[in-house]
Parts: sequence; C-alpha cells; structure tokens
Amino acid sequence: MNEEPPSSANESPLHPRMAGRESPSPIFSESSPRPESRPAGDSRPDRDASGEDGQLELFATQDRPGWRGELRDAIRSGALLLERLGLEAKQLPVLESTEFPVLVPEAYFSRIRHGDPRDPLLRQVLPIADELTDDVRFVNDPVQDLAARQAPGVLHKYDGRALLVVTGACAVHCRYCFRRHFPYGAERVSQRAWRQTLDYLRGDDSIEEVLLSGGDPLTLGDESLGELLDDLESLSHLRRIRIHTRLPIVIPSRVTPELLDRLARGPTRKVVVVHANHANEIDSAVERALLDLAREVVLLNQSVLLSGVNDSVDALAELCERLVASRALPYYLHLLDPVRGASHFDVSGEQGRALIEQLRGRLPGYAVPRLVREVPRAVGKTIIA
Repeated sequence: MNEEPPSSANESPLHPRMAGRESPSPIFSESSPRPESRPAGDSRPDRDASGEDGQLELFATQDRPGWRGELRDAIRSGALLLERLGLEAKQLPVLESTEFPVLVPEAYFSRIRHGDPRDPLLRQVLPIADELTDDVRFVNDPVQDLAARQAPGVLHKYDGRALLVVTGACAVHCRYCFRRHFPYGAERVSQRAWRQTLDYLRGDDSIEEVLLSGGDPLTLGDESLGELLDDLESLSHLRRIRIHTRLPIVIPSRVTPELLDRLARGPTRKVVVVHANHANEIDSAVERALLDLAREVVLLNQSVLLSGVNDSVDALAELCERLVASRALPYYLHLLDPVRGASHFDVSGEQGRALIEQLRGRLPGYAVPRLVREVPRAVGKTIIA
C-alpha cells in the first residue's frame, strides 16, 4: 500500500541523530555506534524494530517493558505462531522466510482467533507457500519508488509533497507490503546526507507537506521523532507533516503522552494516517489510542483490499463503522500494489468497484473510503470508485 493522496509527493530522508539511540532507523550518523558489519554489497533491510541481531542494544532501554518491550518479545516464527493458535502445519503450510520473516507482537496476536486457519488477521501476517507463486505482473518495486529518489531517503513523486523513508523498521510484517523488497540498507544516512536531504526540501518551496514513512516512523522513540519534527518545522514553507503508521493498530501502547504532546505542538498541522484492514484489529485498546490521537491531529485510515481478509461488503462495512466510532475517517481503500510474493491477496478492480457501490448503499458518505490504485508516474492516486 502506498501512502499518498491524489496528487501528492512521496519522498523521505532519514535523520542521523536517531541512530545509536532508541531508533531502529536505517540512518546512522558518522560518529554513532553501528550494528555489526555485513559483507560488502549486503543491503538487506533492517526491517525489525525489536532488535533481532542485537540491534536493540544500541538504543535506549529505559522504556522497556513498554511498547519497545512488546517489540522485543514479538513472535518471530511461523511454526510458533501456528502452535500458539492451536493450528497444525498441514492446515497452513508455513513458509519460513529469511528475507521477510514473521514478526507479530503479542498485542496483535491476542486479536487472532484461536484455532481458526482462515482468521483474517492471521492471513495478513503468516507467510505461506502462495508467496512463491511466480507471476510476471508482480515485481519488487511495483510503484517505482526507486525511480522517484531525489536525495538521501527522499522520494518525490507528486507536486507539493515529498515522502521521507525515515526507517526500515516495522512493528509487524504484513505479507502484502509493497515495500517488502525495498533496499533499506542502501538508505543509511550520515550527518552530511541528512543535510543534503534538508537542503533538497528547503530548496523547493513548492513542497508544503512532508510525509514520514518507512517502515513505520513510530518505531522511532519520542525524542528522536521530536528532533526530526523540529528539523522539518524549520522549513518555513512547510504547512503539514503527515505520518503514515500501523503502530497504533498493532501496538496501541505506542500512543504515549509524550507523543501526543509533540504532535500537538509546532507550526505545522499534523496528519496521522493509520492502517487497519479489518474490524477485528480495532479492540478497546486500539480504540482508546485512536481517540487520543484524534484529539491532537487529523486522523485518517487507509486500508488495502485483500482477498480472504476484507473482500466482502460486510467486512468493509464493519471496519468503516468501527473506524468512525474511533474518530478515524476512512480515507482510501487501496487496490493491491502488485509486489512479488503477494499475488494471492489480489482482488480485481471490478470487484472493488462493486463493493464500494454496496457500501454506499449501507453507510453515510463520510464513512465510505475512495477506492484507489497507485499507477507509476501518474500525477496522483488513480481514483477507481
């Protein structure tokens, strides 16, 4: 799923001061401690904020056992995930991927139905053999992010907006992720590169909105995120900062008082776009986190239309109702970006249009998302319905 509205600029830099502290960002300053070196040419993504390979030890530990502790203790094995759900491997043949491994925090796991191999939350996070299906339409960079790179960490696709890839880390590994093959390791940014990123943004006064993406920007700690916002808010032409995140859905304890306080301050309007695909993802803790966010920011939700997850009018209607009750406005319903390994999630545009028409017959207009597709080199999202 991509993070842009019609006619928006998706691009991103990474902040060097985040490195060596609590941030699992792919940006490390020239003077900060670095993870264990990898062989030359190895640009595998630092996908996991919880510190597999010991990375977490580089960062501050004071706030364990809070949301960081939940990341640390996440489930990292498909076999273990099935075992804890009372399921057998013959019911769901697991693909233990080393390139894009299982990562499921306990807070999210608790919402998966025990003993149900067709649970819609489980389908989003469990790697299965279908990921090996060879379909030439599904590629590593389906939205051509790499062609849009204009400065370290910056993707600039749309007029007026730029997107910063601020980290490669996520709190959960969604199997349909359109950046599952993104070379995050190649985006490690030094102090000098961060200055280049700021210079690029400062030099284009048509950029009125910066999007923070990744990975998930909220895997950065509150202090590091605050420093990043401070730097961006030094740009006089910037009017809005938009944060695309799944963390309030996956680990709602990430919505801390410190985070809320910083989002409420500063000269720019903050927009937070969360990502929920199914009503079962929104339990009471998530609802409280969303309500807290909605008091301080413009709060939107975008979903991906996924086969076996939310490809029915009942599932979508319940999701939209739950979002509105949590004051998160349903914003976009994305058709699947054709990323390699996710073809089994694909739903046709024709079926998507039919679902939106049915939703319009059941819900008020403000509760019905727009069905969109990301078309590379288009001037914005392509509205389907």
